[in-house]
Amino acid sequence: MNITITLTDSASKFIINNLYPLYLHDLSEIWGTIPNRYGVFEEDETQTLKEQNKVFDIWWEKAGVLYPYLIKENDIPVGFALVATPPYTPSACEFYLNEFFILRPFRGKGIAEYAAKEVFKLHLGNWELQTNLTGTNRRAQHFWRKTLKEYTGDSYLEECGKSYDDELKMIFTFSNQSKLSNP
Repeated sequence: MNITITLTDSASKFIINNLYPLYLHDLSEIWGTIPNRYGVFEEDETQTLKEQNKVFDIWWEKAGVLYPYLIKENDIPVGFALVATPPYTPSACEFYLNEFFILRPFRGKGIAEYAAKEVFKLHLGNWELQTNLTGTNRRAQHFWRKTLKEYTGDSYLEECGKSYDDELKMIFTFSNQSKLSNP
């Protein structure tokens, strides 16, 4: 297994843009969403994936603040991780895992766990990530509990609460600041 995590730039963003509709499609099972009348998984009148990508471009316009990582296995794109820093985070954290996605054929093979831990290692400080707490999202809930337990030595917090978008979510917080002195 040869897994790489690479910070993308405007020249390589198209790969994450290609994966993003697949991510939204997967989320539709959890959130119960359907595509808009143009076949795009957006709530508004976005007509094309190109239009959707323009809104998503902020990830490449805020270098040093927003971090769009591409995850590859054996040089094949298998997913992405989007990490935000203030002012694009909930108030109490330095790093927010905004989105994390692994393509279905690559799940259950240890890739996601390895990639998540590697992304965390890239940014030391106070972290937050959120996930839907419905029964349709149990696999993701289990994944984050297991991954964070192993990564932090069971030193993370989990709570149900309202997120920045006023939705009830499962919120995970942890600090990896001590990893600086204990690699």
